[in-house]
Amino acid sequence: MLTLKILTLCTTLAAFLVWGFASAQAAPNPKLSTPSALNEKAPDTFKARFDTSKGAFVIEVTRAWAPNGADRFYNLVKNGYYDECRFFRVLSGFMAQFGINGDPALNSVWSGARIPDDQVQESNKRGFVTFATGGPNTRTTQIFINYNNRNMGLDEQGFAPFGRVVEGMEVVDKLNSEYGEGAPQGQGPNQGRVQSEGNAYLTKSFPNLDYVKTATILMGGAEKAPEKQPAPQPSR
Repeated sequence: MLTLKILTLCTTLAAFLVWGFASAQAAPNPKLSTPSALNEKAPDTFKARFDTSKGAFVIEVTRAWAPNGADRFYNLVKNGYYDECRFFRVLSGFMAQFGINGDPALNSVWSGARIPDDQVQESNKRGFVTFATGGPNTRTTQIFINYNNRNMGLDEQGFAPFGRVVEGMEVVDKLNSEYGEGAPQGQGPNQGRVQSEGNAYLTKSFPNLDYVKTATILMGGAEKAPEKQPAPQPSR
């Protein structure tokens, strides 16, 4: 009987320690709570590695293509914003969209952290990466990766690419698209609920979504860890 009690106590203690460790790991970088403070100028060129539930891909950013977008992306990746973000809108043959944080509290502070538009210097071709927008000067955190060259029609609508996938495009191609377009146009995630409920909503209602495990800035080949709708359009 004593042995059983000791075993039960040890099991409970182990579970508590694992839970505590997981909670600590999941805690967001406190810097993310103040968007205005994350205004570091990005390097002229840099790479960001995204380790996902499907594998890894690397985005190479050229700041001259879209300086405002490149700076915002650099600060978000560097500070861990995209970690655990779901690819909530993956449309086969069109694009894969992500960038709403799993923490509703962070979404509330970033929803108003808009950056000015950039002039379109590059084109929305296959593998090119662009911020989603809801109109002039409304870009915040959501980005999408183009699946084909037919998306060049987005150029004249003001969607300005800031980088492109240079490694692992086959991983991007495999991201789960089973849920399709988001509500109310389709049966996929409702962006309003993603903003207000975060990953709790997505993991319960759309459990098969692929997601970013971690995103890191690559410096000199080494990872720099985070400092801890007519025709469909990439919309926010």
